[in-house]
Amino acid sequence: MASHRKPRTNPLSGPAARTAATMAAAAAASVGILAQAQPGHAAPRPTPQQVKAQVDALYQQAEKATQDYDGAAERTAELTRQASNLQDQAARTDSRLNDLRTRLGQVAAAQYATGTMDPQLQLLMSAHPDDYLRQAGTLQQVSAAEAELMRQYSSQATTLHAQEAAARAKLVQLQAEQRRLAAAKATIQAGLAAAQQLLATLDAEARQTLQAASAGGSPQTQVPAQGGSTQGGSAPVVNVPVSGRAAAAVAFARAQLGKPYVWGATGPNSFDCSGLTQAAWRAAGVSLPRTTYEQINAGTRIAVSQLQPGDLVFYYAGVSHVAIYVGGGEIIHAPHPGASVEYAPLHEMPISGAVRP
Repeated sequence: MASHRKPRTNPLSGPAARTAATMAAAAAASVGILAQAQPGHAAPRPTPQQVKAQVDALYQQAEKATQDYDGAAERTAELTRQASNLQDQAARTDSRLNDLRTRLGQVAAAQYATGTMDPQLQLLMSAHPDDYLRQAGTLQQVSAAEAELMRQYSSQATTLHAQEAAARAKLVQLQAEQRRLAAAKATIQAGLAAAQQLLATLDAEARQTLQAASAGGSPQTQVPAQGGSTQGGSAPVVNVPVSGRAAAAVAFARAQLGKPYVWGATGPNSFDCSGLTQAAWRAAGVSLPRTTYEQINAGTRIAVSQLQPGDLVFYYAGVSHVAIYVGGGEIIHAPHPGASVEYAPLHEMPISGAVRP
């Protein structure tokens, strides 16, 4: 019977490894170039805008990896459940098989004592269950009770073998998802480390300049202070009529303002972007899938000009970010690590689509 053993695998493999390596190498190269000094000259210092552009790109790449992580985590949980169920079924079948084996042993013992053990029973007790039915037809008939007992034994043995094979297959799938999960996690961590490395190239004055320029702007440009996080999200004046389930979803999103972004989080104390939208619509009684890739297909596609409060807005060509529209040209979303759930202008990021759940 297969057991739940954590596979010994390299967490960085395939495309995710290449993505992580590319992100880390790009950031390292940027920092190295910026830090190099010309002979006889002071080292060139990056402008806040240059750092901002590079950090934005790294956060966007990390967010795509976060969606890959979310999907792998969901599949891992489901495969774990399926494998556990199959193992439980196999254990119950094995218990029934042992009971039948005991009963057949009792019959065999009684017949042996009288010297009348049936040839079919001898075959069943000695042969592999898979061979039994193929050979039993050549032997003489036994009593109806014994025949039924042997039929049950053979059937349960066949069922057990099938259940064990299915459980082993699920465990193989589970191990593959665990590898993907580890790779996505490593990619995210590499991107965030690279972003922090770039931010460290700024002196305090430059960081303050960038922070001031980012205030009230794109969540992708808000730079976390050392040892802390931004607290954006002061409520704009938004007075758009909304009712029903959409009102419940919007109210939930507003109640989360100021809570930190954490990749992979679905609440109640922190969220990633798709975790926030999923939780908001769950509060309205609607079940959404886990990732942005799935959420964009979980409703009616609408044009941006048709947006109403509660609709989901997706960003970037890879559909790696999602927000909930709250009216008045504003969204609420969980931007990126180091930031918090906040309001932002609808068009601060390139829109790739919109959906009404």
